[in-house]
Amino acid sequence: MKKAKYRRILLKLSGEVLRDSASGECLSDAVLANMASQIQSVRKMGVQVGVVIGGGNIFRGMKGQDRGFGRAHGDNMGMLATMINSLALQSALETAGIPAKTLSATAMPALSELFTFRRAIELLEAGTVVIIGGGTGNPFFTTDSAAALRAAEIGAQVLLKATKVDGIYDSDPVRNPKAVKFDRLTYSDALARRLKVMDAAAFSLCMDNQIPILVFDFFKRGELLRVVRGQKAGTLVTA
Repeated sequence: MKKAKYRRILLKLSGEVLRDSASGECLSDAVLANMASQIQSVRKMGVQVGVVIGGGNIFRGMKGQDRGFGRAHGDNMGMLATMINSLALQSALETAGIPAKTLSATAMPALSELFTFRRAIELLEAGTVVIIGGGTGNPFFTTDSAAALRAAEIGAQVLLKATKVDGIYDSDPVRNPKAVKFDRLTYSDALARRLKVMDAAAFSLCMDNQIPILVFDFFKRGELLRVVRGQKAGTLVTA
């Protein structure tokens, strides 16, 4: 079996993909089980896995502005939504027999330990999947920014952004059938083109810390394994 290219990864998962499209429930047991299975497949290769998951299936912070109670308050609600998803993923991993631990960006002693990079690294070195919830702990930052920040803090060798499309395109491939896919991009190109796959703060943080970003289709069978092995998949953003 081909060896893993990366020893430690930070996997960024979208909260929106957790929604059960059939029932309308915000959490799909089948999707959670699939996530757990894929994470286990790379863990068996000796890869240490950190995870940051969004909260879009429950609440997006920007909706706060639309509803009249402000972005900061809305972002706090969104960070709580990421904790619900993080605990759900932890449960799915544990059900599959995989050691997992949720760490929170803000103090929630009844629910999880507080995140520190030292504690996260200690758990990763012990083979535990570490899920980091609560965003950055501050409003006005997305979970993409949180993923970039945590990747830097835990010393991840790559930030893997899992999506429902197979990479980064010059426009929305769902709306534009002629959209062109990029196999590779520089951080500067991604920022200059204002590509919306991640926000500018996340791109900049990865650029400053020389953390490659790989955007790929999480739901394509075996794709996460191909990415971790360094095989051609998705779109790679580097210096």
